[in-house]
Amino acid sequence: MAAAEGALAAMAAVSAGIAGACLGTSWRERALDAARRRALRRAAGADEGNAAEGLDERLVRLAAEATRKIELGVSRASVARRLPIARVEAWLGEHGRRAGCAKEVSALGLADASVRLGAACAAAGAVVGAALSNELCLVGALTGAIWGVLSIPKAVRRRERLRAVGLERDLSEMLEVVALGLRSGMSFDRSFGLYAGHFETGFAQECARAVRAWSSGLATREEALRSLAASYDSPLLARVVESAVRSLRFGSSLAEGLEASAAEARAAHRAHVEERVAKAPVKMMVPTGALILPAMLLLVLGPVLLELMEGF
Repeated sequence: MAAAEGALAAMAAVSAGIAGACLGTSWRERALDAARRRALRRAAGADEGNAAEGLDERLVRLAAEATRKIELGVSRASVARRLPIARVEAWLGEHGRRAGCAKEVSALGLADASVRLGAACAAAGAVVGAALSNELCLVGALTGAIWGVLSIPKAVRRRERLRAVGLERDLSEMLEVVALGLRSGMSFDRSFGLYAGHFETGFAQECARAVRAWSSGLATREEALRSLAASYDSPLLARVVESAVRSLRFGSSLAEGLEASAAEARAAHRAHVEERVAKAPVKMMVPTGALILPAMLLLVLGPVLLELMEGF
């Protein structure tokens, strides 16, 4: 009897080991497939599906998906069509280009996504508020609707600011890499592709898209570079692109001009950083005055007030 029980226990252990090995192998294959898919997306510049993206990227992608559904006829966006789309188009034409989403997000798609998100957030706020009181149900619905409607435009504005900061930080690096490649005897296309292929910044991804555009024949090199400059609100980048286009057209030297522009970009970035650092003490005055000063006054004047109260 004991021998039979030992045999059954051994068989159970072997079966569990085999099942664990199968599950581990399956999990490892799935992890490797997911890693390969992520590598292919990074190589193709399609990082929108990354699970680690921020809330702003998800909101912008929501508007892009609404735009694609409207273009394919899947969604009619009947509520969004009643809104003042002309104002949304004017706003999106100014900020969407700088945020890098003007081609994938339309005004109607932005309005439709904002309306749908506002309705969903209003329903969620109403459900949460109804658990406490009827008044909080109304307040929660109103707050959720306002947040949902305004969240996508705010995400576009934040993305615009992040792209501007990234360009200010990475422009000098790109110019130095391209100038170094030209000094080494490489062509402009090879030098520019060297930066686009070996750096993982947002600006490098935009440069990689421009390289793919003129390499595949979708646009000429001049058109791709000017489209890249137009997607950023940077006079320095626009001047660099126009200088590169003229130099490549007429065969003049380009490395010295790029090095001078890199020094200018680096100086501008340093000046902006110093300006932000200088503003930090001024911004710290608000929390200092609102939080620390009352506590200090209470600590210093508290005993005096207690003595005065005891005297009366």
